[in-house]
Amino acid sequence: MPALAATATTHASVAALLFLTLTIVTLGYVLGCWLYPFTTCRRCHGTGKRRSPFGRSFGLCRRCDGNGRLLRTGRRALNYLRALHDKADR
Repeated sequence: MPALAATATTHASVAALLFLTLTIVTLGYVLGCWLYPFTTCRRCHGTGKRRSPFGRSFGLCRRCDGNGRLLRTGRRALNYLRALHDKADR
């Protein structure tokens, strides 16, 4: 059976394209975590208040401590890596 050169594909180009896409997405997320470190709290929807189970009174949201904002997961990882780097310098 003859090899058909016109239909041969290189897997290296597909892997390189996938790697390039993954790198761009990762750098975009890191940039977003650096520029916008906080996100709205999902429990209280950014209000900082929680209703009581009976619906008459309000209390502070326990997850965000009444602030309405939480630190992003990526930013928390960046802060950990920076603290690890600073600790290694001592």
